[in-house]
Amino acid sequence: MLEQPVFGQRLRALRVKQGLSQAALAGDGMSTGYLSRLESGARRPTTRVVTHLAERLGVPTSEFEAPANGETGHPAVQTSSLAHLLAAVISGTPDDELGETLAEALRTGDRWDAALRWQALWLLAQLRDGQGRHEEEHALLTELTQLSDELGTPALRARARTQLSRCARLLGDNAAAREHALQASRVTDDLSVADRAGVLHALVSAEAELGLLVEARTHADELSALTAPTGGPLRVEALWAAATVRIRQGDHTGAQEVLEQALQSLDSRQDLTLWVRLRLAAASLYLQITPALTDRAQVYLDEVAPALDLVGTELHHQQLLTLRAHLAFEQGRLEDARAVCEQMDEQALLLSFRDRIRFRALCGRLSILGGDRDGGIQTLQQLAEQAQEARNAELAAEIWRTLAETLAQGYEPVEAKSPRRTATRSRR
Repeated sequence: MLEQPVFGQRLRALRVKQGLSQAALAGDGMSTGYLSRLESGARRPTTRVVTHLAERLGVPTSEFEAPANGETGHPAVQTSSLAHLLAAVISGTPDDELGETLAEALRTGDRWDAALRWQALWLLAQLRDGQGRHEEEHALLTELTQLSDELGTPALRARARTQLSRCARLLGDNAAAREHALQASRVTDDLSVADRAGVLHALVSAEAELGLLVEARTHADELSALTAPTGGPLRVEALWAAATVRIRQGDHTGAQEVLEQALQSLDSRQDLTLWVRLRLAAASLYLQITPALTDRAQVYLDEVAPALDLVGTELHHQQLLTLRAHLAFEQGRLEDARAVCEQMDEQALLLSFRDRIRFRALCGRLSILGGDRDGGIQTLQQLAEQAQEARNAELAAEIWRTLAETLAQGYEPVEAKSPRRTATRSRR
């Protein structure tokens, strides 16, 4: 039998090769903690344990007696293992366990084939994005960018930097987001329309957040011209970006026209996920227009709710919930908006930096109107400072303006906070 830590290395390689999580391999006959210690080399295996593991893996016990290909860490074994795992991730429905297995394989497989490692990093970054774990996603994309430079393929270099730009923007680092997008733009010659559109979209988004609206409008127009002949999702996303820039510029009429064009250009049967994202974005933009177009926002939120049961992620559900809170506030239903704030306080927010700041600002505004003047003011001041630190002058100005407007409104009378409670007191 192999001695530790070689036994653990072989066991892990066999498990990863079959795309199994530690829980799946352990089964009912072993704890995952014990299996983890075996793989790390901290525990020596018994004959009974080896037999159990061999049966679970469907291999003879001889697999634990001699290294395949002459050594446990042979590159051919590692390449085969990662290829099998990637096939399992791509062909199946991504889940947390499979993601953790892939992450473990990347941590322990220093000698993976570079191209396979690129695919693994890309897939794991996508999984982390879907889970809202953007700090981890950023670390993966940073490594992916470095690996892309080593591989030297222009398309891979552009795609890695485009995704890194998007992730940095979600984390609130808009200056870095723009720099990554600019770096990507330098390698887009002779690339596909989709790759060039992705780079331009990243540039537009970062520049809009930084308040570089002239540059953002220029790149948005370039993106629209590039995608006009293509139609489909690329064209829809370009129109969406153009509408966002127009909102930032205060051109609400132009924004509405472009946004409606995007909404009418996409059928849910073409791309249901994009259809959902676009309607959430439309509702958000309509609530930011002055005065807010609450009827239009209500229509799109009602449309999208049933679809979330089919394709919605936790992020989509949070977006829907927080947009309903903004809508309730604009319609004067303050108690409904407060209920959402209280509910979301108990959750880890997966929202983008901008959406998170705007939602927390709403909660702070409700605090002031409800009588907690000092607490609400402090919340809004801190949020404005965070936006300024992120070099998002437009968002910071919005928060300061919100604070001034709320203080000018005065407080909501305590008796008006909840009609139900008021009625109860009157009966008493």
